[in-house]
Amino acid sequence: MTTAKTRALRLVVAAILAAAPGLAAHGGELPRVAVVIDDLGYRLTEGLRAARLPGPVAVAILPHTGHSALLARVADQAGKEILLHLPMQPIEQDEHPGPGELDLAQTHTQFDAVLADDLASVPLARGVNNHMGSLLTRHPEHMRWVMEALRAHGSLFFLDSFTTADSVGLTIAREEGVPALRRDVFLDTDQAPSAIEAQWERLLVHARSHGFAVGIGHPYPATLDLLEEMLPKMSAEGFVLVPPTSLLGTEDETP
Repeated sequence: MTTAKTRALRLVVAAILAAAPGLAAHGGELPRVAVVIDDLGYRLTEGLRAARLPGPVAVAILPHTGHSALLARVADQAGKEILLHLPMQPIEQDEHPGPGELDLAQTHTQFDAVLADDLASVPLARGVNNHMGSLLTRHPEHMRWVMEALRAHGSLFFLDSFTTADSVGLTIAREEGVPALRRDVFLDTDQAPSAIEAQWERLLVHARSHGFAVGIGHPYPATLDLLEEMLPKMSAEGFVLVPPTSLLGTEDETP
């Protein structure tokens, strides 16, 4: 599956690391990588394939979808961490996050009720990450409502999908004492296999230089193909695949 372009990229990465040995590890530990597969719940076949990926890949399940509860149970049995993939209002008016959306027009009471209903539809969730949300995640008051709700529902963690550079999600989570992370790399904004491979290499470079990295992908055939091939090789290549919760408390660049 590895293309000539990807092999060339790997040679460049190896040269960079060789020239800067300090990037090869962080604090003497192997770099850690967390991978989350978003947008699960609508299609059963792709969802089951994602839930059965090798290792502790996390799954983010959309609320009120036909297979949300089933996929949560299957993923849990497979040892995967489960996140509620929480629909939030985007800037683009023609984009629709789907049922269970949080938006700026809701009162605090309505907001809390929608979020509680969303959580109930995705059993066993240990955390939440935003689905879309390029508008809502830039509003401190509403993101504070999110964090208050996560504390109220059993100290859930928050993963900022970082769909906009203006997101205040990580900042507000830290202010509110909610364990939180932020996405570093989207694996498949471009679904071409060569592009996904390049993003995978970018994720590993980030992990090398920072000690850890969080990548988000989707249940596209090319993404699942790559992960099924690459995940079993991570240990041999000097990385540790970890669930998102094992990275909570780590510090990356200031948001």
